[in-house]
Amino acid sequence: MHTFRHSIFAVFSICLLFLLAACAPSVATQTDTQQQVTIKKAFQSEVSPIPTTPPYRCGAWSSNNAPGASSTITIYARITKNIAPVSGANATAVVHFQSGDQTIDAQSPSDNGGYVSFTVALQGQQPRQIPATVDVTFTNIPGGPGSLSCTPAFFTPH
Repeated sequence: MHTFRHSIFAVFSICLLFLLAACAPSVATQTDTQQQVTIKKAFQSEVSPIPTTPPYRCGAWSSNNAPGASSTITIYARITKNIAPVSGANATAVVHFQSGDQTIDAQSPSDNGGYVSFTVALQGQQPRQIPATVDVTFTNIPGGPGSLSCTPAFFTPH
């Protein structure tokens, strides 16, 4: 009786192995070949145009990027033409607080170095750890475009 059970179990196990082998995915003997890429020599003669640098550029930055929530900070901006400073341009800054925007005019046109500054009293207007940006735009640029927007300044009260 014991031998009969072992024999049945052995036959059942062999049948199960054949069933699993028949259902298993087939393994390809060849590997898939990748398509060959060909680069023509004419491709190298097609040169991308070199981008031109705009003659008038400006940028803005904060005197303190991590001020206290009730601090007073200064936003600086500079305008240049072909790297040389531009004097006599008017500037306006817009501080984007979470609760709304605040526009500030510069005290005077850009100086001989092309610089202007804006004083911003935070007075808790911006929540802690929430960044704020400041957009500066120059207008009435001597010999230049009607207006020029700078890369924005930013600060995050702590």
